[in-house]
Amino acid sequence: MVTVTFQVLDGLERGQVFANLPTPITIGREEDNDIRLNDERVSRFHAKVQAHSGQVILTDLESTNGTRVNGHPVKMRVLQPGDQILIGRCLLVFGHPDELTNDEDSTSSRLSAHANLGDRTVSLDKQDVEFGTGGSDWDGPPFDLVEELFPNGPPSLPNGLNALQSAQLSDVVAYAHSRLMRVLLAGREEFASDSDGSICLSKATWQQLQRLELHLSQYLEQISDPPAE
Repeated sequence: MVTVTFQVLDGLERGQVFANLPTPITIGREEDNDIRLNDERVSRFHAKVQAHSGQVILTDLESTNGTRVNGHPVKMRVLQPGDQILIGRCLLVFGHPDELTNDEDSTSSRLSAHANLGDRTVSLDKQDVEFGTGGSDWDGPPFDLVEELFPNGPPSLPNGLNALQSAQLSDVVAYAHSRLMRVLLAGREEFASDSDGSICLSKATWQQLQRLELHLSQYLEQISDPPAE
């Protein structure tokens, strides 16, 4: 049986360690949850954590305010030790203290980064990024305040796929790769380096990246919410 440990870094339960909980577990505001978080921004049953083939999977249960891992909104994520999960105003870190000690430097820097967000200088404001022809601005956190979603490197490829699933996954990755290559090759002559080291893209090249991001978002939505059989 796979067990999981979560440490609460911030929120009313700050300092608590929910250690060696047998999966599956749920996280939410109700007493029936394995990890109860007393915060009105946490849904009654906010997220679940389950194990499959030795991997630990976090799934958002259609919560009102969503779930973030390392600063990024997610619906489903394979967790790695040291991942920070934001649920409502409660910040949890996944992993037993012994596991995190093995990667103390990177984990400590990530925890201190969360604590020191207010002290950091933001070099990118909303006016720096223009999305599409509608002129709507980015309303999320500044990009340099969002952690890397996969701080331990690229995720592993899934195991045990049949021939059709392998081909379908290969097609999705090949599609993303080909679109990015088109942007890099087409936009190569359009790059203009400024004296401060920033790089500008033409609107047409930027919109190609937007379309790719939309398609990848749709893929993620389909993966996390497969059609009923």
